[in-house]
Amino acid sequence: MTILVTGATGNIGRKVVDQLLARGATDVRALTNNPGKAALPAGVEVAEGYLGRLDSLPPAFAGVDRMYLAPAPGNVSEVLALAREAGVRHVVDLSGEPESWWGSVCTAVEGSGLAWTHLWPADFMENTLMWAPQIRETGSVREPRPESASAPIAMIDIAAVAATALLSDGHLGRAYSLGGPEVLSRTALVGHLATALGRDITFIESSRDETIEALRSAMGDRAIWYVDNVLTDFDPDPESLPITSVADITGRPATTFAEWATDNAALFTAD
Repeated sequence: MTILVTGATGNIGRKVVDQLLARGATDVRALTNNPGKAALPAGVEVAEGYLGRLDSLPPAFAGVDRMYLAPAPGNVSEVLALAREAGVRHVVDLSGEPESWWGSVCTAVEGSGLAWTHLWPADFMENTLMWAPQIRETGSVREPRPESASAPIAMIDIAAVAATALLSDGHLGRAYSLGGPEVLSRTALVGHLATALGRDITFIESSRDETIEALRSAMGDRAIWYVDNVLTDFDPDPESLPITSVADITGRPATTFAEWATDNAALFTAD
């Protein structure tokens, strides 16, 4: 049973490869646009290509039974048509609820005729790295809604869920809302980072435009999209957020933000 991981050198795809190997998978194929720089583990079959180049996909799909699908909203229907033609049976996609900005992915997957498992993650813990430049330069974080809350999830936990779903038929037809183990406000996240870095970090409530300007050095023009689309989506009612999904699916505790911050503290101090 060959499992294809698309986006295999991306932030989550690379971790999916590792999680599959950790669970004993022996027939893993990794799709990457630059095999020479991929540095994938021994025993992983490397296929050159990427989802944006459709003519590279048929060789990568050949003999594949299951596939992790990185988000490709621009041409997802065409990708899935090629996968189905090649005999792919089950797709585990990273997407979002139908009404979300990644919703077109899960809608296309369901319409493809392939068996599916949707992964709908909450805010990534790694997104706090966008604060790193202003923490280094000013010792502060600027955002408009200090008490807005989410259940942020570590990418390694998303990858663990993906690997679990790829290795079992018990997750077919399931859509999993994935959250971390705690509901945390934006100020609580900053507090955990301050502890991990061993320094004071001030949260400064700011306007939309001030927030965008503070994030530009880390995100460029994507700061506008992030502030207008992501920050506004944090649930004002934390009681409604899923916080046990990773443990429920994988049987292992999810990463706490305090653990993640401690493990990644160096990323906030390095230029």
